[in-house]
Amino acid sequence: MSASLSGKTIAVLATDGYEQVELTKPVEALKAAGATVEIVSPKSGEIQGFNHHDKGDRTPVDRALSEADPAAYHGLLLPGGVINPDALRLEDEAIAFISAIAKASKPIAAICHGPWTLIDAGVVKGRRMTSWPSLRTDLTNAGADWVDEEVVVDNGLVTSRNPDDLPAFCAKMVEEFAEGRHDD
Repeated sequence: MSASLSGKTIAVLATDGYEQVELTKPVEALKAAGATVEIVSPKSGEIQGFNHHDKGDRTPVDRALSEADPAAYHGLLLPGGVINPDALRLEDEAIAFISAIAKASKPIAAICHGPWTLIDAGVVKGRRMTSWPSLRTDLTNAGADWVDEEVVVDNGLVTSRNPDDLPAFCAKMVEEFAEGRHDD
């Protein structure tokens, strides 16, 4: 990953139930590329990670969602985990945050179940993307062209299927965030 993210601030939108490795590995890659990373959440304090079905580590929240300005970020990371995106879909403020990032043509990276929130934010129609296989019907019904590939990039939107895809996901995420806005 030779792209530089120096001077860029990336938001990681997550809440309790995120898949731990889908947050930690991309955050490591972003920081290694020089980015400032902020964990943004509807709750303050800490959020609970999971390793599949088992509780993992807790991660400190850097900024409450109510205090986060989408204009302050150069990109957005949406980790998966079943509980995390399902809970975020019910948060109007989270959907508005994602929508604002997308409308500003800023890059977004979503892995595993993370793309669920993109459906509610109105981001998937006409986009080529992938996800955890159980989201295929949801994404297709929302107008996405779903494919079963390790990593898919569509005009600044980076998606992957699962933790096995993290090396390719992280590389493409850093590349797209380095490119910046993807105006049509």
